[in-house]
Amino acid sequence: MAPIQRIPLADQAAEVLLERVRSGEWELGQKLPGETTLAPQLGVGRSTVREAIRQLAGRGVLTTRQGAGVFVTALDVPEDWDAVLRRADIVSVIEARIAIESEAASLAASRRTASDVRAIRKALDVRRDATRSIEEHVDADTAFHRSILVAAHNPILLELFDGLTPRLRQTMIEMLRIRAAYGGADDHARHVRLAETVIDRDADAAASESRSHLSGLKLALA
Repeated sequence: MAPIQRIPLADQAAEVLLERVRSGEWELGQKLPGETTLAPQLGVGRSTVREAIRQLAGRGVLTTRQGAGVFVTALDVPEDWDAVLRRADIVSVIEARIAIESEAASLAASRRTASDVRAIRKALDVRRDATRSIEEHVDADTAFHRSILVAAHNPILLELFDGLTPRLRQTMIEMLRIRAAYGGADDHARHVRLAETVIDRDADAAASESRSHLSGLKLALA
């Protein structure tokens, strides 16, 4: 028989506070009552309240501002990113790519350096020649799109793109296997146009070209 698990008071207090946040008792950005108020409400000591607050701060729900108090920074515990991606359908992933990459293409056109241009052109050439296998083609395609994300010089957009890549990779491989065809002159020409808009510093055209390309992919996968 498994032993009875005793849940620490701080864990219990954290869950009660979290439920109160979820219920809407405190709004986003609102300051919580002080420890002397919360402690009797929760039936615990002030040190337990402090530990509960530390737990919720670590989970992204609360934040402590020195000299100001404790404030609500999220209305629930953020779900694990990998779990979100595993549950998401592929169309949702493509829609996220559209949002990320169209903005990144615009930024890349404004911020790209000579080094970025060399990297984009190299990735484009590798993509053109990646014909030995579907896996090689998908990886080369991803590397090309990533070169534009790098040229945007926005680490958050790049991190989001990298987070989506594993979820998308297998789906693209499976789709192309069903089609029994991949690449081709027309497909590559679209990527050439996207590269050229970034290299030519045409931010509006870069965003439009990226959005158009990925919207076509969304239709193909829907």
